[in-house]
Amino acid sequence: MLNVKEKMTEVIQSQPDDATYEEIMRELAFEKMVERGLADSRNGRVLTNEEMEHRIRAW
Repeated sequence: MLNVKEKMTEVIQSQPDDATYEEIMRELAFEKMVERGLADSRNGRVLTNEEMEHRIRAW
């Protein structure tokens, strides 16, 4: 598994040469969100569709 600096470098290197600072930051943030979601899933922190539907209707 890659450490944080290696993963960030991989994401940055995958961007086109003319990528803006904002585009790179958006990709890094997206990568972090995906990693957080996968970690939640691996650790059983998930909701069923029915539970989510119930929560949405309660808004």
